[in-house]
Amino acid sequence: MSKAVGIDEWLAGRKSSLEDVRIPVTEIIDRVRKEGDAALRALAKKHCELTDIAVSEKERESAYDRVDTKVVESLIEAEARIERFHELQRPRGLWLEEIEPGIVLGVKTTALHRVGLYIPGGRAAYPSSALMCAVPARVAGVKEICACSPPPIKPLTLVALDIAGVTEIYNAGGAQAIAAMALGTESIRPVQKIVGPGNVYVTMAKMLLREQVEVDFPAGPSEIAIIADQGADPRIIAADILAQAEHDPHAACILITMDKKLAEKVGKEVAAMTQKAPRKEIIQLALENSGYAIVSDLDEAIAASDAIAPEHLSIQVADPLPVVTRVQNAGAIFVGRYSAVACGDYAVGTNHVLPTAGYAKTYSGLDVQHFCKTSSVEIIDRQGLEAIGDIVETIADAEGLSAHAESVRIRRKLH
Repeated sequence: MSKAVGIDEWLAGRKSSLEDVRIPVTEIIDRVRKEGDAALRALAKKHCELTDIAVSEKERESAYDRVDTKVVESLIEAEARIERFHELQRPRGLWLEEIEPGIVLGVKTTALHRVGLYIPGGRAAYPSSALMCAVPARVAGVKEICACSPPPIKPLTLVALDIAGVTEIYNAGGAQAIAAMALGTESIRPVQKIVGPGNVYVTMAKMLLREQVEVDFPAGPSEIAIIADQGADPRIIAADILAQAEHDPHAACILITMDKKLAEKVGKEVAAMTQKAPRKEIIQLALENSGYAIVSDLDEAIAASDAIAPEHLSIQVADPLPVVTRVQNAGAIFVGRYSAVACGDYAVGTNHVLPTAGYAKTYSGLDVQHFCKTSSVEIIDRQGLEAIGDIVETIADAEGLSAHAESVRIRRKLH
């Protein structure tokens, strides 16, 4: 955090990292399309010798023996908190309202039948992501929830997927896992929608396969923006920066402040904490994508944050609520010194699967609605048809669609 960065420069770096992998990801997708399971096995070889792609019930059960009891209990408690929050989002299955005499309108909400979850692996186990992806799908009422994670899948991840009620688990990671869930292989049947975070390869695969399968949004390497004034605690800011930086070498952090002295203090804290961090090498690489921006006032800070549209936005100012109301683009917003982003990552109940690389300008974080679709419902009786019949016939005739108009005229003549 020792360097000043421009907002446009910072955001451009987030976008370009995706485009850098377009060609290799396209090649992986084509290989899975042609070779199916054989491609999954071949691409997994640099990590392990993959025999069974599907995880058996016995493997699920034995995973509990390799996870500390306290960790299992914490995952169960976190799952309950995530479920509690997402239950608040559950839409009504059907609502109907009489808009005017003879016309009843409404919406029917139906859960998707089969969805795919991508759960990151590789550098670390992410049982929290398993819970975040699976719980809203289950709350929505999805019957078939399949999950892919890089092999060999870590016991922590298997336990979390089991706790969350996932119905199928597969040994498949990276862009090839996304391709398998989108296109189908001998072992993995295609899904209607794929959700979940991942590296730039995973994110690009989701974007390239949107014609074959619905996806949530680009959820790539972690990022955080922090709006802070002169009264903010540099240790807290530094701690949140490291918490995101340790995820991935492509993670990125930016401090937006009116106080250059604060930026300098944060830089010193970051340097000191990094030296003691177990994931020091990853953090150092991520910090190369990071920096601070000095702005003239809070208005400019908010504008800068909205231009970035960060995955996580931490607000560390004396009077934060006016900032919360004015900010428009952020995946998740954390307010005040005690609101650690890590709380949202694990156990407060909100979802940590969020749009990155500026996509919070147009996408929302993962929620129950991502696993549902809606149909409008129209119930019209004779009185209602008379109320709108002339309008329908006039517009239909003006468009030259005489059969549309006639379908109404016939009904109006019924006795």
